[in-house]
Amino acid sequence: MTVQLSRLVPNGMVAGIDASQGMIEAAKPKQGKNVRFLLMDIDNLEFDQEFDVVFSNATLHWMNDHRRLFKRVQRVLSQAGALRFNFAGDGNCSSFIKVIRESMTLPLFSKYFKGFVWPWYMPSVEEYRALVQGAGFQCIDVWGENADRFFPNADAMTKWVDQPSLVPFIVCVAEQHNALFRDFVVRRMIEETEQADGRCFETFRRINVYAQK
Repeated sequence: MTVQLSRLVPNGMVAGIDASQGMIEAAKPKQGKNVRFLLMDIDNLEFDQEFDVVFSNATLHWMNDHRRLFKRVQRVLSQAGALRFNFAGDGNCSSFIKVIRESMTLPLFSKYFKGFVWPWYMPSVEEYRALVQGAGFQCIDVWGENADRFFPNADAMTKWVDQPSLVPFIVCVAEQHNALFRDFVVRRMIEETEQADGRCFETFRRINVYAQK
């Protein structure tokens, strides 16, 4: 997607950032004359009014502090700059969240989740609109999107559960119980989502945001 954006601005420059060294190494072969990839945490942006657009797709629900995010974005954007975000919102992955909360309370696993910090921020449209307004942006448009999905079969659903949904939870579980935890979650997800035709259904709800500095 970063490369596609760079094609829209052949006389400009696009920078893609990620905090994962592995992700950056995977992306670097796609670098071109006007696109580069940088190892950088979005909480530590080092730019000062250098960009006309800040774009993010399917990422920002992994950040809990969006007030801090907006401060970073305000600094990065030029005076006429704009942001365009798309990320998970209220109602997203309702089956998975039901199942994972159930799994975390089971006697065998509950000890691993004492003090656990929920990994996602998924606000309602109204909540997020108020947050953007409070951050001092202009020309604000915030809207929801229903992207509910049918997985073709149980195997496809299982792959989605394994990566990335289960990752922030299974790392908390001791190695000797990893397989038990994973298998319980997968079994319950199939039970919750499998349809009569063999497909598996999950809710995907998105927050879309456009705002100008």
